[in-house]
Amino acid sequence: MLITTLVENRPSPHDPQLAAEWGLSLCVDLGGRRLLVDVGASDAFARNAAHLGIDIASIDAAIISHHHGDHGGGLARFFELNDHAPVYLGPAPEGEATVKLLGVVRRRIGLDPGVLARHAHRLRVVRERTEVLPGAYVLPCAGGAHARPSGNRLLFVRRKGRLVHDDFRHEVVVALREGDAMTVLTGCSHNGLVNMVEAVTAAFPGVPVKAVVGGFHLTRLPPFRGMDETEAVVAGIGRSVLGLGVGTTYTGHCTGSKAFEALRRTMGERIREIHTGSRLEL
Repeated sequence: MLITTLVENRPSPHDPQLAAEWGLSLCVDLGGRRLLVDVGASDAFARNAAHLGIDIASIDAAIISHHHGDHGGGLARFFELNDHAPVYLGPAPEGEATVKLLGVVRRRIGLDPGVLARHAHRLRVVRERTEVLPGAYVLPCAGGAHARPSGNRLLFVRRKGRLVHDDFRHEVVVALREGDAMTVLTGCSHNGLVNMVEAVTAAFPGVPVKAVVGGFHLTRLPPFRGMDETEAVVAGIGRSVLGLGVGTTYTGHCTGSKAFEALRRTMGERIREIHTGSRLEL
């Protein structure tokens, strides 16, 4: 399995021609098929893919991890370049996804409803475990026994003129089975990283998780520095992931550098960072 980070917050340390942005897009080569998980905030994922020799027209299926623009903002470009791959995503939130910053600034952060409407025939709404390609599954993920990220307090849906906290029932988790092991892909882990990994282990009992890749929503918003949890909470997340038997965790996007360092103090070499253009052979 090869996972290529088409776009991520951090620029490539090796190739200045790759564009970085606040967002995430992962291309997975699995068993001769190609899966796209998220499309970043713009068309940068597609420009980077072309530079890396990945043809977006070759994508067999796409998944949008949740209804936020930094993960689905590139959908219009995806549909322009790929005329066949179905796009799997959770049910739309009941209202317009909105972030509230500094107590007063309210900004729409949802997917473009016009793009979704124009390409409705390509969309597949996931309400139960769904195999999208051989060995590639999408699972709904809402709730769980563990706490969700504190940063969720800034995220709402606008419903009938009122802001209500987003329950993130629109978030999904991706499980890739290759041989006798699983790899888990998350977008932002708004439902909590540990809850999402446990959703996969519950769906595939007895199958070990060799890797987790994605964002964990631990950074502080704004100014995108620091972390939105205490050191003890982040350490607890790291211990829980290790306790679930995860081999190696790869993270970026909304985890944040300070939280990454806190996780590394607990997880050691079993956690690593991704960046735009990184390639993981798992």
